[in-house]
Amino acid sequence: MSTPLVEMRGISIAFGGVKAVDDVSVDLYPGEVVGLLGHNGAGKSTLIKILSGAYAKDSGEVLVNGQQVTIHNPRDARSHNIETIYQTLALADNLDAASNLFLGRELVTKSGLLDEAAMEAECRKIMGRLNPNFTKFSDPVSALSGGQRQSVAIARAVYFNAKILIMDEPTAALGPHETQMVAGLIQQLKEQGIGIFLIDHDVHAVMELCDRASVMKNGKLVGTVNISDVTDDDLLSMIILGKNPTQKTQ
Repeated sequence: MSTPLVEMRGISIAFGGVKAVDDVSVDLYPGEVVGLLGHNGAGKSTLIKILSGAYAKDSGEVLVNGQQVTIHNPRDARSHNIETIYQTLALADNLDAASNLFLGRELVTKSGLLDEAAMEAECRKIMGRLNPNFTKFSDPVSALSGGQRQSVAIARAVYFNAKILIMDEPTAALGPHETQMVAGLIQQLKEQGIGIFLIDHDVHAVMELCDRASVMKNGKLVGTVNISDVTDDDLLSMIILGKNPTQKTQ
């Protein structure tokens, strides 16, 4: 295969003497969705917060496009084209889609004023590509549906050249129609060669959206499997029993 977009090798981190992540290795290739599964406290969110720059690892290494990198904070992560879409989406509810797209990275005119027309034009362009049915450009995002809010958050990441996208339970609390909309967005991102780590505890969402799944339990990696090779029950067995379906019972 090609060089992975990102590799995390032998990652460990402890809080108060308790290893939240213990010698875990995962990787992600271009145009691939890898699900990270496990109970609350399994370590999946902690692992991914190391990649996003929210936590500093105690040991292990992170490689982007085969090169070892150092990630101390979210700015470092962004410099390596790693963007995170948290479940809370980190959107400013009182602002419209364009203002959220450029939040903290606003476009200004030569005279130093906010260039709202340019920002809306860019927003229309990228939303036209990602979600052509999106029309509520002048509404505050608080008035948008869950799926529409998700598409604004995804558009922001893609606009600023994300190659590695971390998505935290992207379909949580969405209805069937909205879930399908997000699935369509994810498919588009894959076609653009973007790699996605998808954190979830919903086995069905992972079976539908992911190419591979890495399952964690008690801070350790149970295993990584191809979705096409396993069933829902296999994944549940990995989550609950910590048993890899490739391991034969004695």
